[in-house]
Amino acid sequence: MSILLKSCAVLALCLLGMSLAQAKESSTPWQTSYALEASGQYEQAAAVLVPLLGYGGSSEFALLRYGWLNYLQGNYNDSIRAYTRSLTRNTRSIDARLGIALPLLVQQRWREAAKYAQQVIAVSPWNYSAHESLMRCEEGLKQWETLAKHARDVSSYYPSVVAPYVYLARADLWLGQTDKAYAAYQQVLERQPNHLEALRYLKIGK
Repeated sequence: MSILLKSCAVLALCLLGMSLAQAKESSTPWQTSYALEASGQYEQAAAVLVPLLGYGGSSEFALLRYGWLNYLQGNYNDSIRAYTRSLTRNTRSIDARLGIALPLLVQQRWREAAKYAQQVIAVSPWNYSAHESLMRCEEGLKQWETLAKHARDVSSYYPSVVAPYVYLARADLWLGQTDKAYAAYQQVLERQPNHLEALRYLKIGK
């Protein structure tokens, strides 16, 4: 390589390094947070949003993101606090209510999680995320008759979704209705042919 070409290559690398540094410096906290989340650095992704948590209109969304990122870290109580603070800034927020339910479900605080899911359903009657959360609560509370009816209703509104049929099959099993459970698991396999729970039951259930 000639001296001229070497010099050009060195100059190009220097310019590239400068442009990358400038891009990094010009990144917003949002860009940085999303990039860190994408690389699995949830704690750092949350940390860059801390300065935004108490200021102006962006604080509501910052709190939603902070709640989500703490949920991903397993900091469930911090997640609940952030989502709750967001809800005080916008009392109509469905996102905040669904967000609060997430860590409550992991902590198996079924009745509290159900309360927030029901609040969402009150204003958005067939919000799927809220119904799925509520079905999880009904299963956790062993409310099998309620769960069977609920899962059947949800499956009629979302006939292509697997989860309602899984909940329906489980509820029917606990109620001793094996034929109905068998039929529900068949519906599961039509939608997800490799579903392990359904395959296991259909192999030994009949």
